[in-house]
Amino acid sequence: MHLVAVFLLSALLPLSLSHGNDPLGWLYGRWSHKYSLASLQASSSGGECPEECDCPPTFPIAMYCDGRGLTAMPTIPSRIKYLYLQNNAITTVPDAAMANATSLVWLMLHHNQLTSEGIGKKVFLKLEGLERLYLQHNNLTSIPANLPRSLRDLRINHNKIEKIPDGLPEYLHQLYLEFNSIDSLPEGFLGRFTQLQYVRMAHNQLTDKGIPPNTFNVTGLVELDLSFNKLERIPSISTTLQHLYLQANQIKEFTLGSFCSVVDVTNFSKLQTLRLDGNEISRLDIPSESALCLRQASSIEV
Repeated sequence: MHLVAVFLLSALLPLSLSHGNDPLGWLYGRWSHKYSLASLQASSSGGECPEECDCPPTFPIAMYCDGRGLTAMPTIPSRIKYLYLQNNAITTVPDAAMANATSLVWLMLHHNQLTSEGIGKKVFLKLEGLERLYLQHNNLTSIPANLPRSLRDLRINHNKIEKIPDGLPEYLHQLYLEFNSIDSLPEGFLGRFTQLQYVRMAHNQLTDKGIPPNTFNVTGLVELDLSFNKLERIPSISTTLQHLYLQANQIKEFTLGSFCSVVDVTNFSKLQTLRLDGNEISRLDIPSESALCLRQASSIEV
């Protein structure tokens, strides 16, 4: 049955190309699990469940504690793989809170009151199968330490993050950091990731000076969102990137070399979507050679 779950999720991941709400949102809705994911049950049997949470007998490896007014972490049975703690008032996640939660695959902690100081340094050390970690809409000033290598989807947007540390899990597929206070990126920031496809860093404080050369010129990326920052130039990107969002920056020049180092019949960008509206350029600033370099772009907004 685990293979069925993997197939279902992998089939849906390409839908993440949509730039609005999370297209996988239905997967972690409370009632959709009851009816849509019951077939994903492992050989787990029912068991104890904290009285403040729900553990549906039809899906015994999930525990729903969302929207309960919780201020502290509940006890987590060892069988739980999908844990929903969003929309509470939890302020801390001590190391002991995850002592039995070594089977977790999804951990939803968004819309709480977590601080960086309140998350234990060893919380994630034993969560070797964790794939999704949602921490958006909290009060974090730094990204938690010791995140597991198994992590594929990290969402820490709408916090107070200022810096990106070294050592983020190398197999991340999605990294959402929008609505933070990041003003610079470390050297080789994206070079170590082997499967990263979606990076969203809109609504930060990024400047040209804070982005090392060729930071985003890496193969594999599908979507890059740098909108609502303080960029004055278009950063260099890989020719394999498909969706680039740069609206509401301070860009003053359309630099074709950011997309194609060589412009000819055989060398062109795979870019499909390019947003440059809300900058200091117009369509008159786009050179005629762009038609050859950006031949696959179905939407260019200036």
